[in-house]
Amino acid sequence: MHVLAISGSLRAASLNTRLLRAVSRLTPPDVSVELYGGIGDLPLFNPDIEASDPPAVARFRARLIAADAVLIASPEYAHGVTGAMKNALDWMVGNEAFVNKPVALLNASPLSIHAQASLKEIITVMSARVVEEASIAVPIRGSGLDEDGIVSDLAIAAAIRESMQALRAAVVRIQAESPV
Repeated sequence: MHVLAISGSLRAASLNTRLLRAVSRLTPPDVSVELYGGIGDLPLFNPDIEASDPPAVARFRARLIAADAVLIASPEYAHGVTGAMKNALDWMVGNEAFVNKPVALLNASPLSIHAQASLKEIITVMSARVVEEASIAVPIRGSGLDEDGIVSDLAIAAAIRESMQALRAAVVRIQAESPV
């Protein structure tokens, strides 16, 4: 199983990116997690250039379509989804990238509830399948934990492992439902 992980933050020291890197280390052996680092390369969404299929957009769409599932971890800015994340999703509205795709939403700050709700609404409208049992809040904001600290924290590591097992089970279930 191949999972595409997307951080909604462009910061080099992003908690959300750190969380996704830790997830890739805690994932079952039969699951690969690819951290997509290109949302900052996407041009601002513009319907006038959508048909020209900018190369960065084509690459992003291809990675999404090829993935069995998607993990999204995004910070909350002023009670909303980051501009980079919203822009990336806007580019995918007019295609099948998220249709029936299992998606888990991770949250590095349990206090950031508004952006999570908004993100869930956006990807649900895009016909993604939000996997509730795999969508978790991980309390790392303010903890000082780096990637190694996240991996070695017993409670956080257990929650991440359970989340990934739930995502894997959802992928299997959704693929079984789909006509061949």
